[in-house]
Amino acid sequence: QVQLVESGGGLVQPGGSLRLSCAASGSTFSINNMGWYRQAPGKQRDLVVDITRGGFANYADSVKGRFTISRDNAKNTVFLQMNNLKPEDTAVYYCNAKRLGIDYWGQGTQVTVSS
Repeated sequence: QVQLVESGGGLVQPGGSLRLSCAASGSTFSINNMGWYRQAPGKQRDLVVDITRGGFANYADSVKGRFTISRDNAKNTVFLQMNNLKPEDTAVYYCNAKRLGIDYWGQGTQVTVSS
């Protein structure tokens, strides 16, 4: 089993920045991709970005140039730096880890972009 704990969400004005963190614990060996998904009210959960163990990142078009993912394999931690936030970025953000064909999820952290 893998446990994921997120932190860093909150309320920010349009154009502002937030940094999310996600720490994995438990059976962290053999974790492959880690990443972030988001779900707005009434919508499906969509990929924001994920990153391989080797550091290759795959971003959703809507966040390219604004969001940056980074990963510390030694600490089993992944970060999401979000800049130039827009109201449409408002959602619950979920950390994800993939291990041996199984998806693990964090509890989610709320990000609200509003003036």
